[in-house]
Amino acid sequence: MRHVLSALVQNVPGVLSHISGMLASRGYNIDSLAVGETENPELSRMTFVVVGGDDVLEQVRKQLEKLVTVVDVEDISSRDFVERDLMLLRVRASRGSERSEVRELVEIFRGKVVDVGPEEMMVEISGRANKIEAFVERMRPYGITELVRTGRIALVRCGEGARLDPQ
Repeated sequence: MRHVLSALVQNVPGVLSHISGMLASRGYNIDSLAVGETENPELSRMTFVVVGGDDVLEQVRKQLEKLVTVVDVEDISSRDFVERDLMLLRVRASRGSERSEVRELVEIFRGKVVDVGPEEMMVEISGRANKIEAFVERMRPYGITELVRTGRIALVRCGEGARLDPQ
């Protein structure tokens, strides 16, 4: 089972290294990890995706809660939440027809072409992980030359019944 944990942590040097090292030393695999400053510059939010049963989730959560730098930990996978992943992808597209095909796929997937060179294009796309993975599979025949992803970020939905997420 896939669990999404959101942790508020003190925004201090070494907190990411400390937390990821602690989890790795206990044998927990982090499927995805994203971290960034919050609306409060003294806090950062870490979004973890871990795979395992409820026992794994509970152990990871307990280990995180023991750390002084961790302010709060929440399992948001049990709630209604919105998650996103951001990817930049460089793909071969030198001929006119290839470029047109790639541009069409970018549009279908609601992405953006952010850079163009003589032989390649760079695309930015965001969305759920399955959308990103589907786009990558559509680009493989053209020749992906480089790819980078942020890892998933997630927040619990604003209120009951709120549905502003068309993707």
